[in-house]
Amino acid sequence: MSPFPTPAEIEAIWLSLRVALIAVTLSLPFAIAVALLLARCHFWGRTLVDGLVHLPLVLPPVVVGYLLLLTFGARGPIGAWLDATFGFRLIFTAEGAALAAAVMAFPLMVRAIRLAIEAIDRGLEAAARTLGAGPFDRFCSITLPLMLPGILSATILAFAASLGELGATITFVSNIPGETRTLPLAIYTATQTPGGDAVAARLVTISFVLSLGALLLAEIVARRLSRMIGR
Repeated sequence: MSPFPTPAEIEAIWLSLRVALIAVTLSLPFAIAVALLLARCHFWGRTLVDGLVHLPLVLPPVVVGYLLLLTFGARGPIGAWLDATFGFRLIFTAEGAALAAAVMAFPLMVRAIRLAIEAIDRGLEAAARTLGAGPFDRFCSITLPLMLPGILSATILAFAASLGELGATITFVSNIPGETRTLPLAIYTATQTPGGDAVAARLVTISFVLSLGALLLAEIVARRLSRMIGR
């Protein structure tokens, strides 16, 4: 068997990259907002909100996929509304796969960004306030730059996690070649196919290289940005 990926395998790889990119792009603003909320705001029920945000980390991915199916499926409250109003469906589509990946990676993003926010010296913001800087100016000139290493690390880690998402994806959008069969699903399919060991090994190697590269990149970017801002 050829050591090079087949067109179907390349399609699965590119679909995984597309799904991961969409997942991270759409969830990043929400992750920043939730991280700021949990790190800076004290309100009744914050512990509950924190638990709900991190719930996908401890729930079986199949359960997350099933909940997405109930909510965004053709008969789900949000899925039915999207279909009736805009003619847009998430189930059995690449966009649905991106939603599943985003939900699974969201807690990782929030946690990394929240840690970066909590590490910021509040004295810098207090000094800026005494000099007349408003909340928006303080956020743009002090908080956001100091958050940047955490944001970029969270983005890359979430991208890597999205590349490896399987359980929620296959439950919510199934395993459709060319539409929802991402790299993990292609590996799963190969392991279930007689004589597919070589294909599975090739795809596992590709997945390993992509994930390890993303993790190394996240570490390098975080260190360089930390040096640039003097942290």
